[in-house]
Formats: sequence, structure tokens, C-alpha cells
Amino acid sequence: MNRAIKNWVEGIAEHTRPESIHWCEGSEKEAAALKSDMLRSGTLLPLHGRKFPGSYLHRSHPSDVARSEHLTFIVSEKQEDVGPNNNWMHPANAEADVWPLFSRSMAGRTMFVVPYLMGPQGSPQSRVGVQLTDSPYVALSLGLMTRMGNVALRELGESARFVKGVHSLGDLSPDRRFVLHFPAGREIWSIGSGYGGNALLSKKCHALRIASVEAAEEGWLAEHMMIVGITNPKGVKHYIAAAFPSSCGKTNLAMLVPSLPGWKVETIGDDICWMRVDEDGRLWAINPEAGFFGVAPGTSEKTNPNAMAAISHDTIFTNVALRADGSPWWEGMDELLEGEELSDWRGEPWRKGQARGPAAHPNARFTVAASQCPTVGAGLNDPRGVPISAIVFGGRRARVAPLVYESRNWEHGVYVGATLASETTAAATGQVGVLRNDPMAMLPFCGYNMGDYFGHWLSVGRRLPNAPRIFHVNWFRSDENGKFLWPGFGNNIRVLQWILDRVHARVGARETAIGHLPYPEDLNLEGLHIGADDLSELLSVDRTAWLEDLTRNEAFLQRFGERLPEHLQDEHRKLRERLVRAQ
Repeated sequence: MNRAIKNWVEGIAEHTRPESIHWCEGSEKEAAALKSDMLRSGTLLPLHGRKFPGSYLHRSHPSDVARSEHLTFIVSEKQEDVGPNNNWMHPANAEADVWPLFSRSMAGRTMFVVPYLMGPQGSPQSRVGVQLTDSPYVALSLGLMTRMGNVALRELGESARFVKGVHSLGDLSPDRRFVLHFPAGREIWSIGSGYGGNALLSKKCHALRIASVEAAEEGWLAEHMMIVGITNPKGVKHYIAAAFPSSCGKTNLAMLVPSLPGWKVETIGDDICWMRVDEDGRLWAINPEAGFFGVAPGTSEKTNPNAMAAISHDTIFTNVALRADGSPWWEGMDELLEGEELSDWRGEPWRKGQARGPAAHPNARFTVAASQCPTVGAGLNDPRGVPISAIVFGGRRARVAPLVYESRNWEHGVYVGATLASETTAAATGQVGVLRNDPMAMLPFCGYNMGDYFGHWLSVGRRLPNAPRIFHVNWFRSDENGKFLWPGFGNNIRVLQWILDRVHARVGARETAIGHLPYPEDLNLEGLHIGADDLSELLSVDRTAWLEDLTRNEAFLQRFGERLPEHLQDEHRKLRERLVRAQ
């Protein structure tokens, strides 16, 4: 028993007063016992045993269905270190206002002690965390999402260096719901929520908010990125890391089924990426997670057959609808039968055309081990990780952003990432469809001042003699009627082919004010029926629209004041100058 963990657990138990304490070992027997208890209590519902063997439905409270960003805080002595990108709380206020909410919060419940390993066994980049929770749903989910249990304790040994997470459901009141991060002490408090993004502390809380601070201090990058391996018909493999705001197609891209013959895609990660500068002067990446916490609505055999294969068994579904035969259903999955009646995500009767809202919550999720994905690659468990050849940023933009363009250099690429904007989705509480700046898709997840974060990206680039090229993509460019101009999904391999051709300098590019765009003839469009006008629109740069976007981005960047690196200010000025000169 690690003495530091034991002493800490005893102290938290004294405050939260659980009825019992269970130390999770990570075995299949333990998982079966957890499921059995939850089935008896009604917190899990069994799904169709033949169609979805080993799978279950969990329903969260109707007020607890997405990340509570407005109730998520970084706790530090100085507000300027937290930056305008985060909600700030002083340690004294955390102790006075939030810690008392944990008093006896676990009374009558079991405290689960959940050690977990972030990253492959034996990797110098892996980290250990321990979450204390009174939610068996959280304990069970961490067994899918991480390398959980004794494996983490063995990796930690007697070290006292681990991230400490304390989570309690409390009374699930939004008025007493907080997610607090203490970067200085590597600690996380979460109370009042059972939803994954607020309660699975290994995920956004540890892997991004706490890890981003560690990364800045130690010279690496903790990013909200998928990692995918792409092998061309000649057998040449490259790995790319790509950042998209939640629900913008990141998981679909990570599990891509290429529409081009001879191409192969391997999934290394769908959400989190930790990258370091290796001795060879390249960025090497690991996926610290071992599972997927994906958005269900919109996932189907057409959009993501590999995800559908992964979740065909041994999966926990959250806030999806339920068919009469016990099968899960969500919007975009398949067509319902005429007159078919479902139970919606709240457990209430639902019939198509007769209901006010969707059957599944728009942010309904699936939790599944990565090993179940048919495309999962061996690099997932490689202690060294995988080398990154290209970094891709992308958002949901109906207008302005072209299908794909390449940054001019690393500094310009950091600016492209820093000004990434996307139309909001249901993954976070708030209005849907609003254009929001989301730098590197990290705005809700960076644990410190983003002005300093941009500076850290620039400093990493100065240590990279073999830096990845940086690109921007937009699968969501639409015409005046709102119709997508690009077919997307498996056809996105055609854009990735152009990106890798640029990495190898096999094709040229059209230099524009915003960066390097493809010549139409260099995009592999064989078999696609895209009209010349639509292709021209996909690859167009509207100077007036970009100047308007520049003004909006300038207002966003000015929020960081003196913390905004001079290099980024230079890139902003240069872009304006190029746009003004453009005809």
C-alpha cells in the first residue's frame, strides 16, 4: 500500500464520512460486482442481451447532462495566472465555500478508491492519478476509460507524485455543483454532478487542465487532440494529431473508413494527446486514455462504422433512448419504424412526430474500451508513443474557412490554432450554433492563462528542428441553402492525402493571404461528383469575410493583454497586411 495514498484517503474519508471504502483493483470480477449492484439499485438498465451483449444504459439527472463550464474553476493565488479563459477562485474561497459541501457528502454510500494510469505501462510520459468517488457509475466507467486498479499502483510504487481527485454526487443540485482544479497541488474537487465530463476526473480535469500546467512546466504539450495513423497504398505510414472542438467530427476522423482503395487508418486516440520533443527533433505522442467517451447522436453505420462495431458489446450508454426490445437508439442512428414508441433519455414515452424534444439527449454518450475498436493501432500501448508528421486544427464553420489550408510556418500555425473558431454544439451547457473562439480546441480545458499557453507552443516549436506541418480543415462549409459542400466522413481521406503530399513536398500549393491552399487538380476527387462551382467555393478565400473575422479575432486576442506573445501579435498584423494587399 502506497503510504501517501493511504494517508490521503483516510483524511478525505474523515470529512466525507462514507459508509464503507472499496479499493478498486481493476479486475473483471470487480466490474461484474459493480454492475450487479447498479442493476439492483436501478442506476444501470440492461440492454438487449443478443443485440448489445454486456451493455447497459445509465441515465443522469436532467439537470446534469453536459460539462458545467460556468461552474468549473481554476484555484490559484493570482487571478492573472488563470487568465480570462478560466473562471478563477482563490484558495481561501475554495476552502470556505466549496470544501464544506463535501462534509458528510458520502454518508450512506461507498467511497471507491480508483487508482488509474494515464498512458501506456512503462512510458516515462505516463502519469498516475487516484480518484475518490461515491458513484459506482464513475468507478465502472474509469475501468473502461483508463488503465485502472493495481496496474496504476504498481506503476506508482512508493512515489507521492499522483493527481488527487475527490468526487461526490452530493445532492446533485446545480446550486451546489462545482468542479475545482488546484494546479499547484495537482488536486481536483468535483461535487454535485454525475455527468462524465464533470465526474470522470481522469478525462478533461486531469488529462488536460492539470496536465497542461505540468506540460508547461516540463516542456511538453497536453492537448485536446485525436491521434491517427495513416498508411498509403505503398505501405508508408504517418501519424497526425488533430484538434476539433467537441462534437465536430473528431471521433469520426479518428475511426475513419477511407473511401479511397489501398488506404488504411489506425486509431491511436480520439480525444487526448500528450506530445513531447524527442531526441530525433520530432514530436512524439501518446494517448493517455484507454477508452472512448464519444457522442452518440449522429453516430451510425454510415458516419462511423468502426465506432458502431466498438459499441456493439460491453458498452455503457448514457442518456440515449431505449427501444421496446431493450436496444439503444439515438438521432442519426437509423430510421425508426412507423409509429414506434421509445423511452426517451429521461425514461418517458416518446413517439416520432409527437414529441417536443429529441429521444436521445443531444450530448448522449457511449463509454467503451478502445481495444474494442476494429481500427485501434498498436501505438496505443507503445511506451515511446508515435511520431507526429502533421498537426491539424478544424472547426465547424458554415462560411469563411476553406476546406483545407496549410500554415506558412510553425509560428503562423500557432496563430491559426490560437484563432480557431467553431459554432458551438451540445457538448457544453449554453446556446447551440453560436460562433465561439476555441484556441487549439482547448479554451475550456487549458489550466492556466492562454496567453502563456500560446507562448509555450512557440517555445516548443523553437526546440523542433523537424517540426510537424500545421493545417486547418473545415468539413462543414455550406452553400447559401445550408447544404454541406463537402461529402465528409470517409471522403475526408482525400484531404488527408493532400496533407501528407504536402508533408512530402509531392505537390505544390496556391499561396494566399491566409496560407497555402490546394490546387484543385492536386485533390484526389476521383469518383466524387462535386461541381466546379462547389469546388471553387470550397477553396475560396473571401477577403471581406476574412477581414471581418480578423476584427473579431483581434478582440478575442486582446483579452490576454500583455500575456499575448509578441510573435502572435506579429502574425496577426501580417495577416491583416496580406489581406489588405490581396485583390
